[in-house]
Formats: sequence, C-alpha cells, structure tokens
Amino acid sequence: MKLGSLKEGGRDGTLVVVSKDLSRAVRATGIAPTMQQALEHWSNTAPRLNGVYEALQGGTAETINGEPVFAVDFAQFAAPLPRAYEFVDGSAYLPHVARVRKARGAEVPESFYTDPLMYQAVSAGFYGPRDPVLVADEAYGIDLEAEVVVVTDDVPQGATPAQAAEHIQLVGLVNDVSLRHLIPNELAKGFGFLQSKPRSALSPVFVTPDELGEAWQGNKLHLPLLTHINGKWFGAPEAGVDMQFDFSQLVAHAAKTRPLSAGTIVGSGTVANEDTSLGASCFAEQRTVETLRDGKPSTPFMSFGDTVRIEMIGRDGASVFGAIEQRIARA
Repeated sequence: MKLGSLKEGGRDGTLVVVSKDLSRAVRATGIAPTMQQALEHWSNTAPRLNGVYEALQGGTAETINGEPVFAVDFAQFAAPLPRAYEFVDGSAYLPHVARVRKARGAEVPESFYTDPLMYQAVSAGFYGPRDPVLVADEAYGIDLEAEVVVVTDDVPQGATPAQAAEHIQLVGLVNDVSLRHLIPNELAKGFGFLQSKPRSALSPVFVTPDELGEAWQGNKLHLPLLTHINGKWFGAPEAGVDMQFDFSQLVAHAAKTRPLSAGTIVGSGTVANEDTSLGASCFAEQRTVETLRDGKPSTPFMSFGDTVRIEMIGRDGASVFGAIEQRIARA
C-alpha cells in the first residue's frame, strides 16, 4: 500500500491512503489520525489500512469508511512523516565514499567494509514534496543528496540484521540537503554535522515493501534513482547496485546500543555506482568525478531559483513514490 500525509490536522499532518497510480486518496483518520500513530500500532493498523488501499483501487469508490475519496494534489501534501523521533543517515554506497576520499588524497578506512558510516540527522521537521528548500546564503554550497529511506516500527536494542529486517515497514525517498562549504570546518572540530545538515525533504508517499514486488530484494531497492536539475537529467544510478550495506544491516547498526522508536527513518546515503555514466545523486559526487578527471570541478553548487526533481520509476513505467519537486529559495 501507499501512504501519505496532508498539510492539515497539526504538526504531524493527517494520514491518507493513496491509490497505486497516485491519482486518488482518502483520509484514514478512523484508523489512525497520523502516520506516527499508525506506526506505533502497526500490527493493528496495517491490515486495516491495506483494506482501505484495496478498496481505493479501480477508481469507482466515492467514499470509503465514510470518508470522501479525492483527487491527489501533492502541493497539499506534507512529508509522509512531517516530523520523526529519529532520522539516522548512512553512507552505504562505496563508490561515493571512495571517490570523495580519493579526491582529497585519503584512503577508505578498512573498517568501512564491515561497519557502516552513519550520523544523526535533523528529524524535528521535514519539507513536504513541493516545499521550497530555504537557505540563508548561496555561499554555503547548496547541494541535494538523492537517497532511499526505510521507516521502522519499534526496533529492540541489539537487533540482528535478520531481526531488523522484520521491523522495516515502509520505504521512500529523501532529498538530504547538504551545505557543502560548511561541512569541512564542522568536521574539523571532530564532533560531526550540525549547521551543514539542515532539514531534508521526503517523497510524497511511503510504500510498504510488498508494494515494490521484485524490486525489493535482499533488503535493497533495485530501481534507478532519477534526478533532474532545472529540468535536465542529472543522474539515474541503480539503488540496488554497489550498496555495501543493505537496510537490515543499517537498521541493526543504528540499534546496536539503543532501541529505535516506531517512526525511525534510516537513510541509505547518496546513491552512487562505479559506472559514472549513470550520473550522480549529488553535486559533490559530480564535482568529485570532474576533479579526478580534469584536476578541478567545473559544476557549481545550486543557486536560488534552481529546481530539483527526484523520483523512482517502476518497471511498469509509473512513478513509485511520486516526485520530490523543489525550488531553492532564500530563507
């Protein structure tokens, strides 16, 4: 099934079930008023939400459970989880890590092959799929990062990857916004990201893994992640290729010393492949390829007025999650 949230009902939005073709939706308030509440009682709410999803297919129902069916307008959608208790973001694609480190003369640490890179990201608020990205200064080095995310129910501390896989309930996309020119000074302090990692944006809907069919295998999403900048193709690397750690391993890593609350979002990191002809999922990646090839980068970071579109197209040619479509704007 496919789930989203409307910009109504408070900070956590109003939960809606969305049709497979993303054209119609219905409020699910009789089952759970918000996505967060649905995840906290997932064993009870998921079958009931799936019943609404089945009833929504076909395009004939005008009401379901007394709620009117309406045409989807993603401008009215908040992020599926407008705020989350946790957003932890990995860096699971070895080509991205290796190229960035090579460009600055550093080696990939041996520990990376056995222990994922991960940091605690901003979770107090996410942009909706059509909201502008607000930044105070272009000089910060505005970048996107197109990624896949999963959402869990409650994960116990110390869960193994096999156990963690059972707690992955939803899958979606994120534009993990980065301010590249602020990152070096922050990391030099040895205490991680803060100002350089502002709010991110989530795809219009999240979907259950079974909705992905054969594209969800080995706890990875095997589809290209398509990015356009100002209407021009930027990249479409395969999300299921060159992923050093799958999502069960990433969730287990996050839960090693603490339980994860229902509604925790776990990111894959920037999707990147060894094959650079498939393009990039962030400007830092593109600039690194240029540096390794030409000795210096030639592509600038984003400016006010630039637009980004991030989407996944299924094997049937249809959008899976809807598109993140955003404009960079002055805060």
